[in-house]
Amino acid sequence: MTAQHDSTHVPVLIVGAGPVGVTAALLLARRGVRTVILERHHDVYPLPRAVATDDEVRRILQAAGVQEEFAAIARPARGLRLLDARHRVMAEFPRTAQGAHGFPQTSMFDQPELERILRRALARAPECDLRGGVEVVAVEQTDDGPVRVTYRDDTGEHLVRADAVLGCDGANSLTRDAIGAVWEDLRFKEQWTVVDVRTSLPVRCWEGVDQICDPRQPATFMRVGDDRYRWEFRLENGPEPDDERLRELIAPWVDRTRPADFEVLRQARYTFRARVADRWRLGRVFLLGDAAHLTPPFIGQGLCAGLRDAYNLTWKLARVLQQGADERLLDTYESERKPHARHVIRLAVAMGWAMTGGQDSAAAIRRGVLSTVLRTPGLGPAAARDFSPALAAGPLVHRRTHGAGRRLVGRHCPQPWVTAHGHRTRLDDLLGSSFAIVTVPPPSPTLQAIANALGARTLHTTGLGDDGRLITWLREGRADAVILRPDRVVMDVIPSGGRDFTATAAWAPLLHSARTPLPSRRTTPASPLRSPAP
Repeated sequence: MTAQHDSTHVPVLIVGAGPVGVTAALLLARRGVRTVILERHHDVYPLPRAVATDDEVRRILQAAGVQEEFAAIARPARGLRLLDARHRVMAEFPRTAQGAHGFPQTSMFDQPELERILRRALARAPECDLRGGVEVVAVEQTDDGPVRVTYRDDTGEHLVRADAVLGCDGANSLTRDAIGAVWEDLRFKEQWTVVDVRTSLPVRCWEGVDQICDPRQPATFMRVGDDRYRWEFRLENGPEPDDERLRELIAPWVDRTRPADFEVLRQARYTFRARVADRWRLGRVFLLGDAAHLTPPFIGQGLCAGLRDAYNLTWKLARVLQQGADERLLDTYESERKPHARHVIRLAVAMGWAMTGGQDSAAAIRRGVLSTVLRTPGLGPAAARDFSPALAAGPLVHRRTHGAGRRLVGRHCPQPWVTAHGHRTRLDDLLGSSFAIVTVPPPSPTLQAIANALGARTLHTTGLGDDGRLITWLREGRADAVILRPDRVVMDVIPSGGRDFTATAAWAPLLHSARTPLPSRRTTPASPLRSPAP
C-alpha cells in the first residue's frame, strides 16, 4: 500500500456519516461551509436502530432541509405508558399531535429510511463531499495549524488538513481517543435483546410506547410503522430466544398460533450503558453523538441528543470560520450540551429503574421514590416531557437579575405557522438560519443596530398572522422583544416596559466581528419599547 504525501485542505472534516454526521454537514452547507465526510461503509446500515424522535429534533431536521421528506415516513405516537407485570397501566405520559416546535411531540420512524433521506440531501449539496469505504487511522491536533486527518482506502493512505474536525464516529470513537477523552460511567449497564418485526397479524397496541415495569421480565414495545413493530427484552442470561421462546415473549401483544406473515427483521443483543465523555473538545476537534455520550434507550433520546449536538455546534463553528467570531464561542458547545446530555441520560436511567427495579442495595428505596412520583398528579408527565430544559446562564444565555423576561431566556422560541406577505409558512422558514429578533412594538434604533451587527432578521409581530401565539408567549414572559440564536434559543430579552439595553452582555464580545461591531454605548430609543395595551 502506497502512502500519499500530498494533502487537501477543507474547512470542516466529519468522521462518520451516520445521522449525526450527515445532519451536521447539511447544517453547515446551509451556511455555506464546505465539508468532507469520511465513512467506513459505502451505504447506510440496513437494519433499524433508532425509532423515535421528538418535536424539537424534527425542527432540527427542518433546519437541515429534510423535514418534508421526513414527514412522509414519520408516524406520530400517542406517548408513553408504564405497565405492571400484568400489563395494567400504572402511568401514562401523553404526547400531543402539535408540540411547541410545530410538530408532533413524538414521532416513530425507521432509521435506514431517515439515513437515505439525509444521504439524498447530501448528494444535492455541492458543499458536501462524502467519501465512503475509507478508514480513518489518525486525527492529530497541531499547536498552531489545521487538524491533520489520515485515512486509508484501496489506493493507500491520504492526508486531509481541516480547520475543524467533528468526531461523529460512535461509541468506539477513534476521535475520542485522539483527544484523550475517557468515559465517565453513570452507573447503568444491562443486556437487552432487541427484536424488530414486520407482520400482517393483528397486534394489540395503543399507538405509543409500552414499558413493562417487571423486575423479572422488563420489556419495551412500540409500533414503528404500518406493519413494523419493535420489542426489547432484558434477557441477562442464556442464549438468544429461539422461535418458541420469542412466541412466548410477545404473546401479550400478538397471537402467533395461526400461520401468517411474521418476519423477524433483526434480533440482536445489546448492552445498554449510561456514559458521558469527560471532555468533548480539544482545540478544533469536537465530539458529537455517541462519541460524546451513551444513554439507555428507554425515553427514545439517543439519536435526538446527537442531533441536538450538531445543531448547537454548527452555527457557532460557521460563525467562527466565516465571520471571525471569537474562538471562545466554541467553548459554549460543551458547556451547554454536556449538562443537557447528562440530564437526559439520568431521565433514561430513572425510567430503567422504574422498569427493572434496579439491581443493587438501593433498589428498594428507588422503587419507593418512583412509586411516589408516579402517584403525584402532573409530576410524572412533566418529567417525561422535560427532555430539553432551559440552558443555564452562560456567555450565550443572558439571565437578568430581575424577573421580567427571565422565564424565556435559555428556552426555545415556539414555532407557530405564520403568514407574511400573503404566504403561510413555519416561523423558522421565515426567519432564516441566522440570528433573529422578535419584537412586539417597532424596533428601536439600538435594537435595529444590534440586528444589523448580528445579521439578524427582525420580525415585528403586529399584524403577523400567527393567531397571536408569539405575542401571547412574549406577554406571558413579560418581554417586549427577544434575541433568538440560530438554534432558536432565547439569548436575551428586553423586558416589558423597560428601557432599551446596551449590548454589553457576555454574548456581545463572543459574536463580535470587526466588520460589523455591536453597539456598545447606551442610547435613548426614539420611542421606548412597550407592549401595546391589551
